[in-house]
Amino acid sequence: MNPFDLGGRVAVVTGGNGGIGLGMARGLARAGAAIAIAARDAGKSKAAVRQLSEGGTRCRSYPLQVSSKSACAQMLERVIGDFGRCDILINNAGMNIRKRPEDISEDEWRQVLDVNLGGALFCAQAAYPHMKAAGGGKILNIGSMYSLFGAPYVAAYAASKGGLLQLTRSLACAWAADNIQVNAILPGWIDTDLTRRAREQIDGLHDLVLSRTPAGRWGEPDDLAGAAVFFSSSASDFVTGAALAVDGGYSARG
Repeated sequence: MNPFDLGGRVAVVTGGNGGIGLGMARGLARAGAAIAIAARDAGKSKAAVRQLSEGGTRCRSYPLQVSSKSACAQMLERVIGDFGRCDILINNAGMNIRKRPEDISEDEWRQVLDVNLGGALFCAQAAYPHMKAAGGGKILNIGSMYSLFGAPYVAAYAASKGGLLQLTRSLACAWAADNIQVNAILPGWIDTDLTRRAREQIDGLHDLVLSRTPAGRWGEPDDLAGAAVFFSSSASDFVTGAALAVDGGYSARG
């Protein structure tokens, strides 16, 4: 038996229509999982479904605003109605507002925390009863290097991603008895649309990341696929509350 085989399993990937979310969805699809993409941009989701379906994967998309608890619950119910189950939940949807901490408004603070941290909790809450009834499940929260580090322009983002790491550990402790493993991936600097915009806004960022990363390159979305498959499969049945940096060594360098 292949412990990394995801055949017959259904994975919900929030923010799975682009960037690292789509990279992880591709990895899970290659391992045999059916994919439910939950995201805001309907056009991007349609393109992602078309891409995954071309490889023979059963895939559907669902509109989702993760900051709404009721929207997360409704999305999960639709997935259960269409696929009959939810074995894997990847909480990847996120956002950032780049401002110095003294300039962040109350609404901006709440928006970042509600999407990045609240959305992960709300989706996990929605998935929990289905996973418990099925005898187990896998929840994977996507953190960041800013789960560990700080920077002047990411106070809200870093607070949300640091909180997500602690949420991961708390859910892992709460739901281990239900055979639900909850873990986190902490991506380093990955080449996506979001980080390309950051490179346009921050002078010298590209070269700084290269100089700090022992692997000597920026990551690609598909670099997250292997870790996502591991945490989604029976290979990780005795791993819960863990956080894995997928960063080319960035966090290991002092």
